[in-house]
Amino acid sequence: MYRKRLFHTLLLLIIIISLIITGCTKNIKLPQEEITPTAKTTFLMGTLVKITIYDELKNDSVFDKAFNRIQEIEDKMTINKDSEISEIIRLNKTAGKDFTPLSPDTFYVLEKGKYYSELSDGQFDITIGPIVKLWNIDTENVHIPQDTEIKTKLPLVNYRNLELDKDQKQAKLLKSNMIVDLGAIAKGYAADEVAKILTSNGIKNAIINLGGNILTIGVKPDGSPWRLGLQDPFEPRGDYMGVVKLADQALVSSGTYEKYFEQNGKRYHHIIDPQTGYPAENNLISVSIITKESIDADALSTSIFLLGLDKGMEIIEDLPNTEAIFITYDKKVYVSQGITKEQFEITKPEFQLQ
Repeated sequence: MYRKRLFHTLLLLIIIISLIITGCTKNIKLPQEEITPTAKTTFLMGTLVKITIYDELKNDSVFDKAFNRIQEIEDKMTINKDSEISEIIRLNKTAGKDFTPLSPDTFYVLEKGKYYSELSDGQFDITIGPIVKLWNIDTENVHIPQDTEIKTKLPLVNYRNLELDKDQKQAKLLKSNMIVDLGAIAKGYAADEVAKILTSNGIKNAIINLGGNILTIGVKPDGSPWRLGLQDPFEPRGDYMGVVKLADQALVSSGTYEKYFEQNGKRYHHIIDPQTGYPAENNLISVSIITKESIDADALSTSIFLLGLDKGMEIIEDLPNTEAIFITYDKKVYVSQGITKEQFEITKPEFQLQ
């Protein structure tokens, strides 16, 4: 009799526990297991590329798809390799002659590049190639060109002489010896294309880093925004002066500290003013752009830097969903109106928010 009652009691307990597990736990939040991020790094487009995924992966083939896509874009748009595949090299070789047929990728980036050239009234100019080739900054052939060399090449720099035929997806440079250089916009496009691959493969949380061109997908697995360090332009890479919070956004910085050489005690950086043919001098040491798409942030970081603080800020305030952080040589920091204290925090007291 005792055993029978005990059996019935145990059976009732099992039924109750079963009901709790199957029926009631729908409203109970169980602690999620912390996901270990998976990251892969390679060298593409002349820079270190790192993709970090914060979702569970069944396999890591998505990394190969992403890196292959970046390689495809580089092959089409490079001017730094002796490549028969590069559509931009073909375009430059036919300057002053014929139209060059282009893939949708290359035409889209040229179209975007010309848009930002117009927006900045030529301060950002994708036909800057002849001047870039004179300086050769960040190569073993870097040197200071003669004034006469610069004056000879400057008339070749004019985005208005790039003709785009949208219907036929083709382009033409109207003057011989013109050179299109997409170095200030192509990495942004590549980051956007990687994001498309990741999201189409079910990735909801990731960070794409193309040599400092950052694009975030979603937010952190715990639901909070990504916290990214903003480079201290006076210190080695990896030393930060502030923290920026992002969610599904791009962060791209341009500055005099990135690529440069020094001669006779003077620093010559890679951001060339298309009006003078020399590195820009306007008291800015860095400009960081926050946008939805990386291609826009990439082009704008150079455009706004070249425009300077006042004109640059004016344009940023007119653009939707676009913010900027300016840093000057005297360590003053200026931000656009849409940046809140919650989104951007200065962590080094020597930098003063204006």
